[in-house]
Amino acid sequence: MKLKFTKMQGVGNDFVVIDGVRQRVDLTPALARKLADRHFGVGCDQILLVEPAGAPGVDFRYRIFNADGGEVEQCGNGARCFVRFVREQGLTAKAEIRVETKGGVIAPRLEADDEVTVDMGAPVFEAKRIPFVTDSDAIVQPLDVDGETVMITALSMGNPHAVQIVADVDAAPVATQGPKIEAHPRFPQRVNAGYMQVLDRERIRLRVYERGAGETLACGTGACAAVVAGIRRGLLEPSVRVAARGGELTIAWAGADNPVFLTGPAVTVFEGEVDLGKL
Repeated sequence: MKLKFTKMQGVGNDFVVIDGVRQRVDLTPALARKLADRHFGVGCDQILLVEPAGAPGVDFRYRIFNADGGEVEQCGNGARCFVRFVREQGLTAKAEIRVETKGGVIAPRLEADDEVTVDMGAPVFEAKRIPFVTDSDAIVQPLDVDGETVMITALSMGNPHAVQIVADVDAAPVATQGPKIEAHPRFPQRVNAGYMQVLDRERIRLRVYERGAGETLACGTGACAAVVAGIRRGLLEPSVRVAARGGELTIAWAGADNPVFLTGPAVTVFEGEVDLGKL
């Protein structure tokens, strides 16, 4: 069986996007791992599956599979690529769509300057909804990582995040500590580990060890989580430029129960067809 796909990227976070509206797709975890393999498959951080709407009031359903084959709730960079994909493929004529995800409904919008803005919904700090095991409601909490205490802010942007502030993001132990935080027993569904360096009140640098994908060049929900954590800690303004290794994003949050807005590029790299029998 041959499967058509489109390779896309948002600030270096790369995706295999599959049209599940016009072709039949049975995307299993095993197949997702094969497609994501950078040596034997197409290669990507995540696979995005476009499906017909499954609920009233939305335009599409959006499923996200990490490189390890696990299906996850949310992906901000992927959401921007999603709306560009459905427009370029003629699946919609709308500039703004409502999309059903495992983590809730999001609303990506194509901007006049060719960037894409996504209404990511309001952040969640309630521990059981993240989920995060704790008896405290403090915005900054200690987390024991192999005998070392790190101070984190735990929250959900449709998926779980643990954000810590570091003096120098280049020197942060992302590759060594990140996997330990990702699999920490206080995060029952694992977690994305974010490392944020505050440059000033309107700029940060960020690296994220993503759940099921490892460190990526950028993480959209991770950027949202970092900025929200910084605002809640009184360190950042309501609009912040986030410098990731793959490029820059803009995050805006007015606080309280307001939604977080993520703005950045979404680029189509190439289209292709893969013979699934040869993977």
